[in-house]
Amino acid sequence: MLKTLISQVKEYKKDAFLTMFFVIVEVILEILIPLMMAGIIDEGIEAQNMNAVYKYGAIMFVIVIGTLSTGFLAGKYAASASTGFAANLRDAMYTNIQTFSFSNIDKYSTAGLVTRLTTDVTNVQMAFQMIIRMCIRAPMNLVCALVMAFMIHAELSMIFVIAMGFLIIVLGTIMFFATRYFNQVFPKYDALNESVQENVVAIRTVKSFVREKYENEKFERAAQNIYKLFVKAESVLAFNNPSMMVAVYGCILLLSWLGAQSVVGGTLSTGELTTLFSYIMNILMSLMMLSMAFVMITMSLASARRIAEVINEKSDLVSPEDALTTVPNGAVDFNHVTFSYKHGTGEPVLRDIELHIHSGETIGIIGGTGSAKSSLVNLISRLYDVDRGSVEVGGHDVREYDLEVLRNEVAVVLQNNVLFSGTILQNLRWGNENATLEECQEACRLACADEFIQNFPDKYDTYIEQGGTNVSGGQKQRLCIARALLKKPKILILDDSTSAVDTATDASIQQSFEERIPDTTKIIISQRVSSVQNADRIIVLNDGVVDGFDTHDQLVKNNEIYRTIYETQTKGKEEA
Repeated sequence: MLKTLISQVKEYKKDAFLTMFFVIVEVILEILIPLMMAGIIDEGIEAQNMNAVYKYGAIMFVIVIGTLSTGFLAGKYAASASTGFAANLRDAMYTNIQTFSFSNIDKYSTAGLVTRLTTDVTNVQMAFQMIIRMCIRAPMNLVCALVMAFMIHAELSMIFVIAMGFLIIVLGTIMFFATRYFNQVFPKYDALNESVQENVVAIRTVKSFVREKYENEKFERAAQNIYKLFVKAESVLAFNNPSMMVAVYGCILLLSWLGAQSVVGGTLSTGELTTLFSYIMNILMSLMMLSMAFVMITMSLASARRIAEVINEKSDLVSPEDALTTVPNGAVDFNHVTFSYKHGTGEPVLRDIELHIHSGETIGIIGGTGSAKSSLVNLISRLYDVDRGSVEVGGHDVREYDLEVLRNEVAVVLQNNVLFSGTILQNLRWGNENATLEECQEACRLACADEFIQNFPDKYDTYIEQGGTNVSGGQKQRLCIARALLKKPKILILDDSTSAVDTATDASIQQSFEERIPDTTKIIISQRVSSVQNADRIIVLNDGVVDGFDTHDQLVKNNEIYRTIYETQTKGKEEA
């Protein structure tokens, strides 16, 4: 974990080292100030020598200027290093998330990834800044002050050693118990963010079902879980400050009592006693800074582990070393494929699938909910790997292709595809960032989207709100189909992506495909027989098994499942 995080400091290493350098210089200069004070008292005031007062006063003024300057520079470089470190952590996580396969993404919730990119990184950033400042300054200050105190009076300085031992034991115990609670609290943020995300995204549904009270109660439960764990953690950390006060006041009382006896006995001067009081405050303030730092570090350890987990996560789908970089055609073959989402340990969702699709064919897929229609087509672009058997595209196993090459040749349009905030043209160019306006218009005509785009005042420059909330479901689906067509793929998969358009428009889209992209293999998943009955062949899936694979006419005659679906839907139309 530590190695993973440190590697993200990258170009900010110089700033981090400069911070530590200036902190060390600042501490050395601060340690000299009590010595100058002792000189003013012993050699100046008590000896009634104003020249000594002026001399030590001038030296002290220079030291103070130096301390302020190095403190400012340490703060400046610490801010640069910590914010840069946080930016690198977010970039590393976000970049790695883009490489995740679907099975990797399934391990983390969306809310969990958002928490890691925001709250967890902020915690680690603050801890890092404390480490390069407080965790350098405090030990350095403590050691230097302790050495100077022993040089003045070794016996009295043992008071500081005893106080340090007491605090180390107490703070170590506090850290042990507090860490357990913080390890539990940050995953609870995932549940809180998930509640917020679901509510905001589905706010229209929440209001339409008048479920505001339920959502408020769900959010309150998530917030209360965090509250309770933080109270437990903070209850443990509450012992930190009293422990510090016991050490501080104990040292002051003992030093006052024993120091006064030494001054009276003539073994210690007044200036030296004053210096010891300065050093005791330095030592105890250093311990206090360390206690603050350890609290922050304790909180951030759980966050650090969560961040490192995402950065170190390796995609279980990678391109082979000698990957194929060309997909010859759109032929698709399933050779005795068995697939489960938990790779051999879970219940198979597809069992012994044997299918052979010719390049340029139009294939329909129909089946009940949960029959694994989407799971089947997800294997074509290698969004998941099979457990047994193989999936071939263009005559080659999909595991032999470069992933980017394969996925560029397979365009998938989902039922709930996403439009991004931006103009229609910008959304379309997700399919091909270099597409001309004419190419975009042609793709929209094929998807029957050009007709409604032309009715917008700004036409292709019309701004799409986040999530495509200012267009209808059918319009959104047609834009997504046009976006996929701009890839000019060898295989086009429509996963129930015309469910929100009327049957006439659906038929028009399919007619356009037949006429304009005859060489592209078209796979159409639908719940409506009317959307697939004109396909060259139709796959009937039932509970992860191919129950039939033939033309519409033959399936009506020979396949009970297909015939039942067809008759049910035809009867419904006739009655309507």
